[in-house]
Amino acid sequence: MGKTLAEKILSAKSGSEAKSGDIVVAKVDLVFLQDSTGPLTVRQFQAAGFKDLANSLKAALFLDHAAPSSNRGLSNDHVLLRSFAQETGCFISDVGDGICHQIVAESLAKPGDLIVGADSHTVTAGGLGAFACGMGSTDIAVVLSLGETWFRVPESIKVTVTGKFPDGVYAKDLALHLIGQIGADGATYKALEFSGDTICNMSIPQRLTVANMAVEAGAKVGLFPADETTQDYLSAQGRSDHYQPLFSDDNAIYEQTINISVTELEPTVAKPHAVDNTALARELKGTKIHQVFIGTCTNGRLDDLAVAAKILRGKKHHPRTRLVVAPASRGVLLAAIKAGYIQTLVEAGAIILPPGCGPCFGMHQGVLGDGESCMSTANRNFRGRMGVPEAFIYLGSPATAAATAIKGEITDPREVI
Repeated sequence: MGKTLAEKILSAKSGSEAKSGDIVVAKVDLVFLQDSTGPLTVRQFQAAGFKDLANSLKAALFLDHAAPSSNRGLSNDHVLLRSFAQETGCFISDVGDGICHQIVAESLAKPGDLIVGADSHTVTAGGLGAFACGMGSTDIAVVLSLGETWFRVPESIKVTVTGKFPDGVYAKDLALHLIGQIGADGATYKALEFSGDTICNMSIPQRLTVANMAVEAGAKVGLFPADETTQDYLSAQGRSDHYQPLFSDDNAIYEQTINISVTELEPTVAKPHAVDNTALARELKGTKIHQVFIGTCTNGRLDDLAVAAKILRGKKHHPRTRLVVAPASRGVLLAAIKAGYIQTLVEAGAIILPPGCGPCFGMHQGVLGDGESCMSTANRNFRGRMGVPEAFIYLGSPATAAATAIKGEITDPREVI
């Protein structure tokens, strides 16, 4: 019987013929934590009496959610994580390096890996063909010591995407459309596996955007094949030896198949306070926005800044709408400076934040006021996500965000392109 991508990876890592519904114990390749959930992981690791990290895995710590720290408590958490990294010898990415999920994609993840992280958006690495998922802090503490954990092999939903993206429509619109179609619980503990000619032609940054959003439909993982595009991406990073081709079998069994033609898609927005509460951007024309945020692990990559800069070139943001931009990593920031995108954004009136999560998590840098509305390129918009329960968060693509910044209200980017 043929295997899905999830079954193939968990079979390889467990040394068994894993099928959906099976329980397997699998070796983990990479485990990572960040400065929001990571301190609890470290304290649980220490409370359990663990001393050393498993030799079989790579471990990494990231200081990205509060980067730089905004208060004493967060600074002390950073001290704890830095000390843990020094004691155990694990990799640490410090303040200003960027968001964990972006750096994992840039330098750590590879096709066929089994990756777990103390963050739900660990699923992002599925864009490279890795089985990557978030876990609780205590579970991550155990993985750090043992180098393995158990999984129920998820059933897989095949998402076949065909056609060419129209002008003004991007990977984020595809992700929001899918979640709006199946619901925020439509793929709970399933593997969303993406295929079709559109997927073959999507860049890795676009794939990472869609994989990142898989968990917003409840999915355990969002998986893309590892193909020539993957190989080119890794080679450009000097990691050609990390590539291996990875595809599902033609006779793999899926729980269901969802077909989407992107030629029919339009710029899409998630309205407060749920990601599956979607509408077309043009239907929300006139909705006033006080802050636009371009960044996050969903849409803070170079391609995203390029799209925003193209729309904002020679223009200014609306006088009553703040424009905040946070590159996803130091590498993205440097490349955006070299390409002139940062200058364009600054000239448009943008505030450029250090590489990191910025306002997304609501811990610092761009927290909203009561009753304010934000158009964000992030992945979540539940009440209080950006730090204020009385605020309203809309989600859209970098193009929709840039167009909204110009008009001061939700705007279909096709109006300004």
